[in-house]
Amino acid sequence: MKDSRRAGILLHPTSLPSGTLGDAPRWLDFLQAAGVGVWQMLPLGRPLAGRSPYQCASAFAVDPALFPDLMSVAIDTLQLRAWRATQQHWIEDYALFMAIKAEQHGAAWIDWPPELRCHDAEALRRFAAEHAAAIEALVVEQYQAYSYWQSLHAGAAARGIQLFGDMPIFVAHDSADVWAHPEYFLLDDEGHPSVVAGVPPDYFSATGQRWGNPHYNWEAMNDGGFDWWRARLRNHFEWFDLVRIDHFRGLVAVWVIPAGEDTAINGHWQPVPGAALLQALLDEMGSIPLVAEDLGVITPEVTALRRQFDLPGMAVLQFAFDAHADNPHKPENVAADTVYYTGTHDNDTTVGWFAGLPAEVQQQVMQQLGVDDPARVAETMQDIVLYSRAALAVLPLQDLLEFGSEARMNTPGTPGGNWSWRFQWDDLPADLAPRLRQKLHKAHRCETP
Repeated sequence: MKDSRRAGILLHPTSLPSGTLGDAPRWLDFLQAAGVGVWQMLPLGRPLAGRSPYQCASAFAVDPALFPDLMSVAIDTLQLRAWRATQQHWIEDYALFMAIKAEQHGAAWIDWPPELRCHDAEALRRFAAEHAAAIEALVVEQYQAYSYWQSLHAGAAARGIQLFGDMPIFVAHDSADVWAHPEYFLLDDEGHPSVVAGVPPDYFSATGQRWGNPHYNWEAMNDGGFDWWRARLRNHFEWFDLVRIDHFRGLVAVWVIPAGEDTAINGHWQPVPGAALLQALLDEMGSIPLVAEDLGVITPEVTALRRQFDLPGMAVLQFAFDAHADNPHKPENVAADTVYYTGTHDNDTTVGWFAGLPAEVQQQVMQQLGVDDPARVAETMQDIVLYSRAALAVLPLQDLLEFGSEARMNTPGTPGGNWSWRFQWDDLPADLAPRLRQKLHKAHRCETP
């Protein structure tokens, strides 16, 4: 990736006007007209509760709500059978899991009757026989979503546009993956996580962050040749041309918190065999088109692992405005092996971020940007990202449109009001595509036909 220069727009499918991929062809037409070569989105998984795409029912299944009129997607019986055979490592477990969850009125698997929770073979066989139609429908639904996506993916490729996905490093405890493969996770005898994931206290939080996801049993993963991980990456690369792996530093070491702790204070760092995992992926696939989400406090070991496997990292311009010359987010420190953003889905929009700064900090930002008009801050920051050395420059659509905080996608650590923003087609000025295309030409980032 670092040998080319491309531009991308970050927009999750739920932020399309309909909230579904039904708008994707028109959106791809806009990207092509604007000369944008990459469409980045968030994970496509099926949220367990609420709308967060980072806590999903499966590491493999997609959210059918993203796909309009799935029932109208034609089913080729032979292709369905062939697809099902290649997806045996997850599809049957997922369909059974979701059917049981529905029958249990949405209860978490840890609260199911013991025979279903603990995989009693006879109980599961009996349940599958009694709910065969529902299980089959769940399988077919995922096949139809896959078929729909492959057509969309081909349409993107024909327009010269790459699809850029996102893979959370951890999975939810109440997921088909943990239920079906408890041996791959650190659980107690009752199936509860014995330790949970998070990050330690830092400048931003005196108690750290306790995410609650179960940790992997890396010894078991390693003994199994990383089969589950390799299958997970293969799955993502069937859907996307490029994949961001969230919390990449978790492939070097993870913050392990005893499950009984209410905060992340009393945890410890545990090494992870990330190099062995990435080497296994590389040996199998020949190349691993991953982007390492390496934001936050990053150790030299994390950077070394990323560079060992020639993976680009990330930088965010909103994080650049301090007095530290070695700040990796400052434009002068951004190298070609970087995906550079004005902000991400976890940041406020650039307009909202700037408006929320104290007046004296606003003046410092404007001074560093070389502007004397606050109205020029957002566009200037976009230009800095586009003209940077980064191989890929990504603008959230909200920043391109210069929207304020009302268009923010997510505020980490808040329980509600997230993941719901949508744009409307009339939000896109008629001259936006040609103006952006001209700008990308000047920045040598316009590659679409």
